[in-house]
Amino acid sequence: MKQHRASSADSATHALGPGGAWAMAVGGMIGGGIFSTLGVVISVAGHWTWISFLLGGIIALASGHSYSALTRQLDEPGGAYAYLRAMGWNRTARGVVWILVAGYTLTVSVYAVTFGAYAANVFHAPHWVALAAALAAIAALAGINLIGASEATLVEKVAVWSKLAILLGLAMLGLWHWNPERLVLDAGQPVGFWAALVGTGVVFMAYEGFQLLSYDYDEMRDAPRTIAIAMPAAILVTAATYILVSLGATMLAGAPAIVAEREVALALAGQEALGLAGFIAVSVAATFSAGSAINATVFATARLAEQAAKDGELPALFAARDTRNVPWFGTLVISGAAAVMVLLGDIAGLVEGASFVFLLVFALVNAIAWIRRAGRRWVAALGLAGSLAGAVMLVVHLAGAA
Repeated sequence: MKQHRASSADSATHALGPGGAWAMAVGGMIGGGIFSTLGVVISVAGHWTWISFLLGGIIALASGHSYSALTRQLDEPGGAYAYLRAMGWNRTARGVVWILVAGYTLTVSVYAVTFGAYAANVFHAPHWVALAAALAAIAALAGINLIGASEATLVEKVAVWSKLAILLGLAMLGLWHWNPERLVLDAGQPVGFWAALVGTGVVFMAYEGFQLLSYDYDEMRDAPRTIAIAMPAAILVTAATYILVSLGATMLAGAPAIVAEREVALALAGQEALGLAGFIAVSVAATFSAGSAINATVFATARLAEQAAKDGELPALFAARDTRNVPWFGTLVISGAAAVMVLLGDIAGLVEGASFVFLLVFALVNAIAWIRRAGRRWVAALGLAGSLAGAVMLVVHLAGAA
C-alpha cells in the first residue's frame, strides 16, 4: 500500500487542503439534497422532519468515521472498492465499482435536473429551457474539471460558501418568525414519531456524497490529516444546515405549500421571506448548490474509475491522465452519460433505488471497519445498524407502506 502512495504522490497535484476537501464533501452532499428532498420528507414525516435530518446526520457521521479511518489505514484512495480489495473480496469489489460509477453518474444527472428546474423557474421558462440549462451545467462543469484540480476546487469553495450563506440566512429568518404551527402538514391527521424514522430512510439521499473524499485521497495535501478533519466537519455542517433549513424554511412557507411545490420549494420560502429578492436569492443558491454537486461528484467519480482501471477492473482508458494531470476519459464519459440520463426524463425512482444501494454500501463499509478495527468499533457498529435501518425505512417508503 505504501508503495502505491509513494508512486501516486509523484504525479498527484495535491490540490486539496482541508478547506478544499471540506468544500468538495459539502458540495457533494448538499448539492440537490435539501432543494429536492425537503418536500418529499415533509410529506412523509410532517413536523418530525427535523428529527429525520438529525438521525440521518448521525448515521452519516458514523459512516464517515468508518470511511475516514479505513482510508487512512490503507493509505490509498478507492473507498468501498479499495476496502473490499484489501479484504481479498476482489469479485465483490469489481461489482461494487461498476454499481458506484453508475450510481454517481445518475446522481450527477439528478443534480443537473435540479439546476435546470430552478434556473428555468426564475424566468417562468418552458421545460425545454430547464433541459438546456441542465445540459449546459454538465458541460460547463466537465470543462472546469478538465482544466485541473485547482480550478475545480476553487469553484467548489465559491459555490459552497455562497449557498451556505443563503440557506442559513433563509433558515434564520424563518426561525426569527417562530411559528411551529406551520410545520404541521395536516392538522386533522397528526403524524406519529414513527414517520420520523421512515423519513430518515427517505432523507438519506441528501447525505450521500461525503464518501466522495475517499476517492480524492491522492489529490490531498497531508492526506491522512486532511481527510480526518474534512469529512466529519463537512457532515456536521451539512446536518446542521439541513436541520435549520427544515425548520426555518417550513415556518416561512408552511408545510402544505412546500409539499405542493416540492420541485422549487425553497424558492417559495425565499419569496415568503423577502419577496422577489428572496425568490431570486434562493434560486441562485439552488443553482450554485446543484452546480457544486455536479462538480464534486464528477471530480471524485473520475478518480474512482481511474483507480479501478489501474487495477484492471475498468477499461484502461479510465486511467489515462492528460497534460494537466486530469483523468480526462472518465470525466468525459461520466459527464456524457449523465447528460443522456437528463434527456431520458423521469429518473426520480431510479435515484431512490440508487440511494438504497448506497445505504447498503455504507453498511458494508461500516462492517469492514468493525472487522479491521479501523477507528472506534462502537461507531462502526452504530453506522452499520443505522445504515441497515435506513435501507429498511427507504424500502418501506418505496413500497407505500408508510
